[in-house]
Amino acid sequence: MELIYILIIPLVCAGLSAMPTKRRWYPALITVIGTLLAFIEASRVALEVSSVTEVVAIKGWVSCDALGALLLLLISFVALTSAIFSWGFTGKVIAQNRPERVGRYYRRFNLFVFSMLAVPVLSQIALVWIAVELTTLLSVFLVSFPNTSEAFEAAWKFAVLTCMGAGLALFGILILYWGVTVSGGETFTWSGLVEAAPKMPPALLQTAFLFILIGFGTKAGLAPLHTWLPGVYSQTPSPVCALMSGVETSTALYAIIRLAPAVHGIHGGFPEQWMLVFGLLSVGLAAFLLIQVKEYKRLFAFSTIEHMGIILVAVGLSGAGAYFGASYQLLTHAITKSFCFFAAGATLRLTGSREIVSVRGLIRKSPFVGVSLFLGALAISGAPPFAVFMSELVILKSGISNGQYFSVGLLALFVVVAFCAIMFHVSHMVFGKVTDHSQVSALPRSYAIGIGLAAIPVCLFGVYIPGPLLNLLHLAATLLGR
Repeated sequence: MELIYILIIPLVCAGLSAMPTKRRWYPALITVIGTLLAFIEASRVALEVSSVTEVVAIKGWVSCDALGALLLLLISFVALTSAIFSWGFTGKVIAQNRPERVGRYYRRFNLFVFSMLAVPVLSQIALVWIAVELTTLLSVFLVSFPNTSEAFEAAWKFAVLTCMGAGLALFGILILYWGVTVSGGETFTWSGLVEAAPKMPPALLQTAFLFILIGFGTKAGLAPLHTWLPGVYSQTPSPVCALMSGVETSTALYAIIRLAPAVHGIHGGFPEQWMLVFGLLSVGLAAFLLIQVKEYKRLFAFSTIEHMGIILVAVGLSGAGAYFGASYQLLTHAITKSFCFFAAGATLRLTGSREIVSVRGLIRKSPFVGVSLFLGALAISGAPPFAVFMSELVILKSGISNGQYFSVGLLALFVVVAFCAIMFHVSHMVFGKVTDHSQVSALPRSYAIGIGLAAIPVCLFGVYIPGPLLNLLHLAATLLGR
């Protein structure tokens, strides 16, 4: 029943947030409690999956295996930290004498969380497509929440491009359904697809895979389908950016990599080659675009494109080690990128500017924010001993052991370029000479709590992974390679 509760909790919170009240803190408190309960339930599911491999609520409709449990855990954790961080963000909205917008924000926030939580717990592939596209429709209203022309433009571009991708993904899913039907498959679930795949015509599998890769790749921000992403992350409220970058893009990538067990047996390594092509293109393009970026929220946006590409490359490399690296990278990116956007949100609150060149000497203005931003940059760019360094090291080591030197060499080169670009920009922001001597206002307490809570796994998982979580990662890797 935990899976049912996980879906019900954000819907109840959305309904309660919509109720009129004179207590302006009420929607924020409801959302924090709801996301905490969802995280507790997700943790219970993850623990159960690590021992029984799958939790089933409604057979053939609502269930969760290791890969789904990993994503479920990440969504619920990032939602909790984002809800805490949002308390301070909406406090600024209240200060601007727009209290009615607070309830509207949390109603949209909870519905958005619900749509993401639905992706890993739905068994039917067609319903997964609906849930992934629902994340787009519900997040559009959060992207446009600032009510500026730039935010509306970004939201419109986001909706149009990702909905075009949704059409392509739907066509691929319909082809898959046709293939499962003609092969005598009984259910159109992830496990049913794996069972039916050996009997399906390879041409159907190849065509369906390409359409789904391109369609969902648009939502995941894979190059060259990424053009919506930097503008959206630049204008979206920082706690929503943490959700979108940390886990919403991962839900779309989840729908792609779940195809790996069904398609990796196609003659000639067809799907692996396409994953490597799109993955390396995304990492390489993002790495060189990071050099010339002008806004620090766009800096982390391009980093998201890079990391989505790294995960796809890991799946494309194949092998037990690469699959474990992909699962590990999914984990490390979600926790680290959300932390980075919290630090960026605090920076924006202090300085009032998104421009990298306008922020200098941040560590002197606010040691807490300066250290947070610098640690976030180190962590997401892959510096040791943070978690992203370990996951990338696992992927590179696996590729070398499999003799895939060209792909590994390109990936290593692009990762180094991205590291240098991120650290160049952020080090100037944090340690550069102060040019603006205006007084800095205090940060909301919720900002500090959200950043502090998000920092724990970022620092911990690079040196130690709890046993149940490590077991979950191994089970997820086994699922990808079965």
